[in-house]
Amino acid sequence: MKKLFGSIITFALISVLMIGCSSNNEVSNNETDSTDASNQKQVTLELFTTLGSDLEQEAFETVIAAFTEEYPHIKIDANYPGGGYEDLLRVKMAANDMPDLFDTHGWSQLRYGEYVADLQDMAWVEHLDPAMDQILKDETGKVYAYPLNQAKDGYIYNASLLDEYGIEAPTTFDDFIEALKTIKEKSNGEVTPLFFGGGESWTLAQFVDQMLTPLLITHPDNAFGDQLLDGSFDWSNFTYLAEKFKEIHDEGLLNTDVLTARHSQAAELLAQGKVGFLFTGAAIGMDAVSFNPDLKVGIAPTPAVHTGDTPSWIGGERFTLAAWKASEKLEEAKLFIDFISQPEHAKALAEATSLPAALTNVSTDNYFNEYFDTFSDIEIQPYFDRVFLPSGMWDVMATTSAELLAGTMTPEQVTKVMEDEYNRLRNQ
Repeated sequence: MKKLFGSIITFALISVLMIGCSSNNEVSNNETDSTDASNQKQVTLELFTTLGSDLEQEAFETVIAAFTEEYPHIKIDANYPGGGYEDLLRVKMAANDMPDLFDTHGWSQLRYGEYVADLQDMAWVEHLDPAMDQILKDETGKVYAYPLNQAKDGYIYNASLLDEYGIEAPTTFDDFIEALKTIKEKSNGEVTPLFFGGGESWTLAQFVDQMLTPLLITHPDNAFGDQLLDGSFDWSNFTYLAEKFKEIHDEGLLNTDVLTARHSQAAELLAQGKVGFLFTGAAIGMDAVSFNPDLKVGIAPTPAVHTGDTPSWIGGERFTLAAWKASEKLEEAKLFIDFISQPEHAKALAEATSLPAALTNVSTDNYFNEYFDTFSDIEIQPYFDRVFLPSGMWDVMATTSAELLAGTMTPEQVTKVMEDEYNRLRNQ
């Protein structure tokens, strides 16, 4: 009996000791987990983007806040340089000191290709819209950037005004110019038919760049893509566009302050019914309606230039995020890209830009949905300069357009400068 009682006591003591050890281990493990969470290395990711409007930036900051709440050890230092973006990135490229995350703004392969990490192993890639393949992927399968949206650029128009004046949204460039004349006539000059914030000359370059696609690429009898790529293009084929731009100006179809106006004025002027057409991004729709909820704004593909051709959406790559391949924080940078590619965040960001998402598993509800649905069969053409012109030609289009409208250059002189700069930049 004494032996049995002793065994029971011994067993009880061992059990208590085991429970105590187990409890101590649990505490120790919990303390370790807590210590790991609090002692994670703090990381700051430098991020540069071309997101421009208040609505776009607010949506982006909201997603950043959600990310840092989930990953408190990672801080996002978001920068919005606006018009100075390209110059800043050129300096960073020259110094080989790129941001951890940056917007490739249409140049994911041609300009930034050697700096970006390959993202093809990320989960969102299987949902990438096939229309984006030629823009963001190469023949090896490398994926150069994550697209926040899918650009579809055409022209923006005051649908309320066009309804009032009985004008159909034009599908050809000739009809577009006639629509401008009708607006001038029916408004007695009170409405600017076509507005440019030419104080920021990129707005003029955007018009030229968009119209070069229907002029020189999409019509089979006027397709000069191969010649533009091999350097044999006859630049006299460009003169037509310069002549038409000058004609639009000389007939009083542009705002009188075209060379000093700011792009930031456009949304409010559109809301006030003072503007008929613009060549700008889709985000202006929501911006204008925020000033005037009764306004109806429309969007349509870039009009055809040649008889028998059809309109075109211009774009593909608008706002993106690429990861610098040499970043010491590449893992964290890709973690952020993975986070914003989740459907709820991808939807919010695309909707803030008033453009469709670039992922097939994300459905957006944005201001221009009915128009995108109407023109869903229209093919998307890439931005002209990003395929057919050497880097640096955007500035040439901007400055020569301003000179043309100022009357200090003729269409023929503009053509000569375009040709000379094209050849110079190709040979750099």
